[in-house]
Amino acid sequence: MSSITYGGQSYQCKEHETVLDCLTAHDVTIPSSCHAGLCQTCLMQAVKGAVPANAQAGLKPTLAAQNYFLACACHPEDDMEVMLPQSGIEKLTATVTAIDALNTEIVSVQLRPETSLTYKAGQFINLYKDSTTVRSYSLASVPEIDEHLLLHVRRLPNGQVSHWIHQALKIGDSVEISDATGDCFYTATDLDQSLLLIGTGSGLAPLYGIIRDALAQGHRGTIKLYHGSKAVESLYLSKELESLSGQHGNFVYQPCVSGSTVPRGFASGRAHDVAIKENPDLSGWRIFLCGHPEMVSSGKKLAFFAGASMRDIYSDPFLIMDKNPATVC
Repeated sequence: MSSITYGGQSYQCKEHETVLDCLTAHDVTIPSSCHAGLCQTCLMQAVKGAVPANAQAGLKPTLAAQNYFLACACHPEDDMEVMLPQSGIEKLTATVTAIDALNTEIVSVQLRPETSLTYKAGQFINLYKDSTTVRSYSLASVPEIDEHLLLHVRRLPNGQVSHWIHQALKIGDSVEISDATGDCFYTATDLDQSLLLIGTGSGLAPLYGIIRDALAQGHRGTIKLYHGSKAVESLYLSKELESLSGQHGNFVYQPCVSGSTVPRGFASGRAHDVAIKENPDLSGWRIFLCGHPEMVSSGKKLAFFAGASMRDIYSDPFLIMDKNPATVC
């Protein structure tokens, strides 16, 4: 059993616990969001003790060299003394310029950063409600097309940040955000490659950005989008996507409904099942999966077994921490 020292206090870390688990169990508040080593919100720095290599996966080499690590991914092998970073993740101030309802559950939030933010459509940023309450949201905006950052925020039960955004955030408010990160975005490496994009719920956000980015860069290959939900009312941006399909002959939009009532023009079934059924041979395709973690996991396997290379499968699972309602987005 290792000892974790933070703020002058030492805590015993159980064998199965991460540094974040240990500190949280002792009522120490550490900024965190995904609990999966993706968003880097729980970045900490080791003052003493060795940092396991897997706790630094995905960090910039300059941060790893300074003993920064992700608390949610760190299973300590020895005693450690840790602290919150004095620097590392730079916060930017942004102004809310628009909030619009996309359906009864999801709003579109536009943000104007005070300083320039370099990003690619489909990456994500962290949005801070306060110093310790933060969540990650994917970017639906395209820097060459959209003037402001664009997020799609679904209101979730017990979601501290999503409820704040839906109920309290106003146009003109200032918020803090992080730089953009993530590798789920389009690159113009092969303009003739076929693209398959599968999303559920607000997982459409990064896909909407990726599609518009690909088309703006002159992508010539087939682009197919399957967006799914249990009920047709939960789908959104249908008119915009149908219009985009009408303007670009290589773009196909297929809405999917897995519930009992399926209107004409909608595919019946889960989006990833429909997508694989209609495209059984994905050899040479590039795949993007965004939304519910179970869909993303299942979709990866189905795409791989259908012939897609793992290096051509990009994903953005929208993680929901059901075991702790306080951490739900």
